[in-house]
Amino acid sequence: MKTALLTHADCLGHVTPEGHPEQIARLEHILHALDRLDLDRVTAPLAADDDLLRIHPESHIRDIRKSRPTEGFRQVDGDTFMSPGSVDAAYRAAGAVVKAVDLVLGGEAPNAFCAIRPPGHHAENETAMGFCLFGNAALGVKHALDHHGLRRVAVVDFDVHHGNGTQDLLWDEPRALVITSQQMPLWPGSGRADETGAFENVLNIPLSPGTGGAEMRAAYETMAFPRLRAFKPELIIISAGFDAHQDDPLANLNWATEDFAWITAELCKIADQHCAGRIVSTLEGGYDLKALAEATRAHVEELMKAAR
Repeated sequence: MKTALLTHADCLGHVTPEGHPEQIARLEHILHALDRLDLDRVTAPLAADDDLLRIHPESHIRDIRKSRPTEGFRQVDGDTFMSPGSVDAAYRAAGAVVKAVDLVLGGEAPNAFCAIRPPGHHAENETAMGFCLFGNAALGVKHALDHHGLRRVAVVDFDVHHGNGTQDLLWDEPRALVITSQQMPLWPGSGRADETGAFENVLNIPLSPGTGGAEMRAAYETMAFPRLRAFKPELIIISAGFDAHQDDPLANLNWATEDFAWITAELCKIADQHCAGRIVSTLEGGYDLKALAEATRAHVEELMKAAR
């Protein structure tokens, strides 16, 4: 079996104002970088509202739908915009993660990568923010737990910005472990080490500006990986943000492309040990187009190696 790649052209219909970092070109560069890889390409479906209700109240879903402009843009927070195609894109992004979980848990794919936008890890229970409308990764966790009956699902988020939305949506979910590393200080300002969840189910790993690959690897080897192994997940979901790259314009960590390959390979080893290799990865940030494409390809190539 092959690594599954889930995406949809609707994700290119989410248009942002000129100069906005979360732009169509991000996904175009990624898809071009993955174009010649031997992947099982799957069309991302639209998420059902019943799925979204696992993590968001009906009022939030209704507000997102009502915020769709008929033309131009509508600003829903300081840096989050919607265009006429944004609702369909957000439903495809969420639907991609749900479908990927179904494929991996159903034995149809060993692991999967969701090349989608808008991203999701900043979307809180009733709040769209940070370029995110729905909590894609958290939805994947809840779908695996509630629909497939898993008992333990872990999220590992290595985006440079704290996954405040994923933390909020899974804060009081004892069946989920949330592990997230992030530059601190940096927007959105959350992600302190003392934010540990209602059931000690959240591990935050703040990283100082300038942190490079060696320091990151040490932090994961001493904190993240032991905690993940002790949890013994039945599925790992990765919030794959590539904005910790040294070339990214929105932050100040100094990871190289090889560091993203390393962390992916290590997560694959843990998945092999505890959950038959089952990983679903979903795209979050990354705003230097060349670095984003290279790091994403390195990430997916490690998933492919693990799938063999």
